[in-house]
Amino acid sequence: MDKPEVLVCMGSSCFARGNERNLDTICKFLEARRLRDEVDLRLNCCLCQGNCGEGPNVMINGVRHRVTDQGVMLDILNDLFRS
Repeated sequence: MDKPEVLVCMGSSCFARGNERNLDTICKFLEARRLRDEVDLRLNCCLCQGNCGEGPNVMINGVRHRVTDQGVMLDILNDLFRS
Protein backbone atom coordinates (compact mmCIF):
# COMPACT_ATOMS: atom_id res chain seq x y z
CA MET A 1 0.00 0.00 0.00
CA ASP A 2 1.31 3.44 -0.91
CA LYS A 3 1.79 6.03 1.80
CA PRO A 4 -0.80 8.81 1.86
CA GLU A 5 0.56 12.05 0.42
CA VAL A 6 -0.21 15.28 2.25
CA LEU A 7 0.80 18.42 0.37
CA VAL A 8 0.47 21.69 2.29
CA CYS A 9 0.52 24.84 0.17
CA MET A 10 2.79 27.41 1.77
CA GLY A 11 2.20 30.15 -0.79
CA SER A 12 1.65 33.57 0.74
CA SER A 13 -2.16 33.49 0.50
CA CYS A 14 -2.59 29.99 1.95
CA PHE A 15 0.05 30.70 4.59
CA ALA A 16 -1.69 33.92 5.66
CA ARG A 17 -5.07 32.17 5.75
CA GLY A 18 -3.97 29.46 8.15
CA ASN A 19 -1.76 26.81 6.61
CA GLU A 20 0.99 27.53 9.13
CA ARG A 21 -1.45 26.35 11.84
CA ASN A 22 -2.68 23.49 9.66
CA LEU A 23 0.88 22.23 9.17
CA ASP A 24 1.42 22.35 12.94
CA THR A 25 -1.83 20.41 13.46
CA ILE A 26 -0.76 17.77 10.92
CA CYS A 27 2.66 17.31 12.52
CA LYS A 28 1.22 17.04 16.04
CA PHE A 29 -1.44 14.56 14.88
CA LEU A 30 1.13 12.33 13.17
CA GLU A 31 3.55 12.45 16.09
CA ALA A 32 0.85 11.73 18.70
CA ARG A 33 -0.30 8.67 16.75
CA ARG A 34 3.21 7.59 15.76
CA LEU A 35 2.33 7.89 12.07
CA ARG A 36 5.16 10.17 10.97
CA ASP A 37 6.86 7.41 8.95
CA GLU A 38 3.54 6.38 7.38
CA VAL A 39 2.94 9.63 5.47
CA ASP A 40 4.74 11.46 2.69
CA LEU A 41 4.48 15.03 3.98
CA ARG A 42 5.67 17.65 1.50
CA LEU A 43 5.49 21.40 1.46
CA ASN A 44 4.61 23.16 -1.73
CA CYS A 45 6.51 26.41 -1.60
CA CYS A 46 5.26 27.79 -4.89
CA LEU A 47 3.24 30.98 -4.79
CA CYS A 48 0.15 29.57 -6.44
CA GLN A 49 -1.58 26.29 -7.14
CA GLY A 50 -4.28 28.18 -8.98
CA ASN A 51 -6.71 28.23 -6.06
CA CYS A 52 -5.21 30.86 -3.76
CA GLY A 53 -8.48 32.74 -3.38
CA GLU A 54 -10.09 29.60 -2.00
CA GLY A 55 -7.32 28.70 0.47
CA PRO A 56 -5.87 27.63 2.69
CA ASN A 57 -5.43 24.56 0.50
CA VAL A 58 -4.16 21.13 1.48
CA MET A 59 -3.90 18.31 -1.07
CA ILE A 60 -4.35 14.80 0.26
CA ASN A 61 -3.79 11.96 -2.18
CA GLY A 62 -4.43 14.35 -5.06
CA VAL A 63 -7.70 15.74 -3.65
CA ARG A 64 -7.75 19.43 -2.77
CA HIS A 65 -9.27 20.39 0.56
CA ARG A 66 -10.06 23.91 1.71
CA VAL A 67 -8.99 23.63 5.32
CA THR A 68 -10.41 26.60 7.16
CA ASP A 69 -9.33 25.69 10.70
CA GLN A 70 -7.67 23.06 12.84
CA GLY A 71 -10.97 21.28 13.53
CA VAL A 72 -11.50 20.69 9.81
CA MET A 73 -7.89 19.51 9.49
CA LEU A 74 -8.35 17.03 12.35
CA ASP A 75 -11.59 15.72 10.81
CA ILE A 76 -9.78 15.07 7.52
CA LEU A 77 -6.86 13.35 9.26
CA ASN A 78 -9.13 11.20 11.41
CA ASP A 79 -11.00 10.12 8.27
CA LEU A 80 -7.75 9.40 6.42
CA PHE A 81 -6.35 7.29 9.25
CA ARG A 82 -9.57 5.60 10.33
CA SER A 83 -8.66 2.22 11.74
